[in-house]
Amino acid sequence: MSSEFVIRLAGEAVYTTLKASAPMMVLALVVGLIVSVFQATTQIQEQTLAFVPKIVVVLLAILIFGPWILTTLVDFTYNLLNNLYKYVG
Repeated sequence: MSSEFVIRLAGEAVYTTLKASAPMMVLALVVGLIVSVFQATTQIQEQTLAFVPKIVVVLLAILIFGPWILTTLVDFTYNLLNNLYKYVG
């Protein structure tokens, strides 16, 4: 097993992780930006105001994108374990 192979496999793992977490992160970013603009325009400086909408949106994103995330992670894991004999030998 060469170092290029290990780096490529680690890169695929990081890419899969980013791809699986992207919907929640993007939606949390958008909601955080909207709440920040709302706080700036109304001059409400409550720190906890930003957390509740983000938590709700992330939970909804997990419910909506959950099957796709699960499929993505299962495909990566299946390919990894299916080709395990190539990695060991």
